Amino acid sequence: MQKEQGFSLIDTLMVVALMGIIAGIAVPVTGGAFAGQKFRNDAQAVTNLVALAKMRASANVTRARVRANINDGTIALEVWNKTTSAWVVEDGPTPLSPGVTFSFGSVPTPPPNTQVSITFSPGCKVGVTAASATIGNTACVVFNSRGLPVDGGGATFGGHAIYLTDGVSVAAATVTATPRIRRWSTPVRASTPAWREQQ
Repeated sequence: MQKEQGFSLIDTLMVVALMGIIAGIAVPVTGGAFAGQKFRNDAQAVTNLVALAKMRASANVTRARVRANINDGTIALEVWNKTTSAWVVEDGPTPLSPGVTFSFGSVPTPPPNTQVSITFSPGCKVGVTAASATIGNTACVVFNSRGLPVDGGGATFGGHAIYLTDGVSVAAATVTATPRIRRWSTPVRASTPAWREQQ
């Protein structure tokens, strides 16, 4: 009869140590991939909400806007109710993912052919006239009843943008006067951004 042999304690400990090393390498890589995907999802969600606001404005023959609350990191779709003369929340407010904020960080220039200088859309107004009070720490992408981008007072405005960052990349949802809604991204760079339009 042949003697049966198993694994020694040292063999078992070496396998456990090797598994620990592999897990130690895989976890940060996987965590970074998940964080990057959450950031891309947030950027896509903002762009989709802007497109939805444009459709709501035309469908309801009123104004609609995407309201980004810069400080608390939430975004909402609001429609102007002509009967009550007030903005009504239709979707949201939805928080951004952990680690994602409304900011363009150190990126010095906007995506090409979108804005003269990099800045957020104008602050949201309480009403729909230029004289209405501006709500602090907000940025609004507003559409009129024809689906054209306007400022808070109703004047045509083609330089809308909402910026997001996770510290690694910056994303932008922009609306030009045509009105064309586009999503952009660039790595965070101190000198020259490499904006690329996302599909």
